[in-house]
Amino acid sequence: MYRLLLRTISVPDPWERLELESPLTSYGSGARLDFWKYLEGDSTVTVTSLDDVCAWLLGCTYVGDEALFHEPDFWQHPNTFERLRAGDCEDFAIWAWRKLVELGYDADLVAGYCLKNGALAGRHVWVLLRENAGVSLFEPVARARDHMLHPLSEVRDRYLPEFGVDRHAKRFTFDGALLAQKMILANEREAREQAVGAP
Repeated sequence: MYRLLLRTISVPDPWERLELESPLTSYGSGARLDFWKYLEGDSTVTVTSLDDVCAWLLGCTYVGDEALFHEPDFWQHPNTFERLRAGDCEDFAIWAWRKLVELGYDADLVAGYCLKNGALAGRHVWVLLRENAGVSLFEPVARARDHMLHPLSEVRDRYLPEFGVDRHAKRFTFDGALLAQKMILANEREAREQAVGAP
């Protein structure tokens, strides 16, 4: 019944925000702390601007959780990330989100998918920034400063948001969570059909 219902639901704008608190497990199996805990604890890194945040992140190394922690998914606390200066997308994004919140930005931590040619290309975590100029997507794992910040209007078709956390650590859901489920079900259906038709 759930699958049938999902197939009939239309999702006009996946970036539409719903005031629906999503469970921690929705963000990923490594999201084990409530998000307000990521905003707590001392930091050894002082930043005074968005440029400082970018510069510090550019000195960090992208390393998957399997290699670093021997776990499929592990979300580091920013204190740990500051010591290791290594991690994957959610570690970069959580640290950046915390620092931007500390600087007074209206910043959301967002979990969802990257898209390639309109198809799901992998789970990902990034940051949304709201300023007077509008909404920007901040990509903390980018390896060049000019690839880190983009107007949302320019990159919205390359990301599919599902779940977010605002600057007060309040969880919410995007309409994109429904679209992601529709796409996953469509992929599963296509795989089953191909398996049945295979010689």
